[in-house]
Amino acid sequence: MNTIVVIITLSLLVLFSPFLSRVTRIPVVVVEILLGSLAAYLGFLVETELFKIIAKVGFLYLMFLAGMEVNLKAFGFEKKSLLRRTFIYFIMLYGCSLGLFWSFDLSSVYLVAFPIFSLGMLMALVKEYGKNEPWLALALNIGIVGELVSIMALTILSGGLEYGYNREFAFVLGGLFLFLIGFILFFKGMRILFWWYPRLKTLIMPPEDGKDHDVRFSMALMFIMVAVMLYLKIDVVLGAFLAGVFIATYFKHKAELPEKLSSFGFGFLVPIFFIHVGSTLALDAFTDPKILQMALFIAGAIIGIRMISSFIAYGGYLGFKNTVLFSLSDSMPLTFTVAIATLGYEAGAITHDEYYAFIVASMGSGIFLMIAIKIIYSFFRRYSP
Repeated sequence: MNTIVVIITLSLLVLFSPFLSRVTRIPVVVVEILLGSLAAYLGFLVETELFKIIAKVGFLYLMFLAGMEVNLKAFGFEKKSLLRRTFIYFIMLYGCSLGLFWSFDLSSVYLVAFPIFSLGMLMALVKEYGKNEPWLALALNIGIVGELVSIMALTILSGGLEYGYNREFAFVLGGLFLFLIGFILFFKGMRILFWWYPRLKTLIMPPEDGKDHDVRFSMALMFIMVAVMLYLKIDVVLGAFLAGVFIATYFKHKAELPEKLSSFGFGFLVPIFFIHVGSTLALDAFTDPKILQMALFIAGAIIGIRMISSFIAYGGYLGFKNTVLFSLSDSMPLTFTVAIATLGYEAGAITHDEYYAFIVASMGSGIFLMIAIKIIYSFFRRYSP
C-alpha cells in the first residue's frame, strides 16, 4: 500500500510543482524540495526501495546532463589570466577550508565538505537563466573542474572512512587514478578512431533517426559507465558525468540530442531526485536550536569561503554584480553535501545532530540562495544602466 501512495504522491508533486513555481515565483527546484519535505512530514512519502532507486537514477541522470554541458574539444579558459585567476580561486578555497578545519578542530568530513562542488543546483540555474550570463558561464566551467576535484575528494574520503588509511584504501585510490588515466587514453583513442572513420559517428547516431538510436546509445553508455564504477568501487557519479562528457565531445552533429535528454530528465527523473532530497529531512529539525546553530555555521562557511575567494580571484574580472552572483551560484553543493554527511554519519565520523545539520544547511542554503539569486539578478537587471 505504501508503494502505491508514494507513486501517486510523486506523480502529483512532479505534475503540480511547475504550476506552484509559476504562482509563487519561487524556483521550481526549491518548490520540489519543499513539497518533498512537506509530503514526508504528512506521511505521504516514505522511504521505499522503489523511491530510493528512482531518486538515485534521477541524481545520476542529472550528473549525466551536467557532463553533457562539457565539450572537451572546446573546453578551456581562453585567457591565461583567467586560468591564473581560477588557480588562485581554488588555492584560496582550500586554504580557507584548511584554516577552518584547524581553527575549530573539525572532523575530516568538514575539510572535504566546505570546498566541495556539485553541479546539481547549478544545472537548475542553467535551465532557468541560460548559459549566456557571464557569471553563470564561468560558474559552470569552475563547477565542472570543481566537481571532478570533489568526486576525487569524495572517493578518497569514502575509502578512508570505510577501510581506514591502509593498504586496501591505497588500492581504491590507485584504482581511481588508473581509471582516470585509462579514460584519458580512451578519449584520445576515440578521437583518432573518429578522425580515421568519421562515418562511424553517423553509424552510431544517424542524422535521420526514427528509432531513437541516439537516446538508446546515450542511456546504454551512462549505465555501462555506472557499472564500471561499481566494479572498481569508485563513486558512480563519476561514471555518469564522464558518459555525458563523451556524448557532448564526439556527437555534436546531434544538435537536438541535449534538448531531448534534458526535457526527459527535468520533466521526470530530476524532479523526483529533488523531491527525495526534501523527504529525507524531518521538518522538526528546522526548529532544533542546536542543529540550526551548526547548520548556520556550515552554510556560512560554505558561502563565506566562496565569497572571499571569488572577490580575490574574479572581482576585477567579473565586476561586483557578476562576482556576487557567481559566488552564490557556486555555493550550493546540495547533492554532494548530503552524500558526504551520509558517509560521515554511517562511518561514525560525525554525530546524528551534525548529520542533520549538514542536511539542513544544504537544503536551507539551496532554498535561500536560489531565491536570493533570483532577487539579486532581477534587481540588477531592472536598475543597472
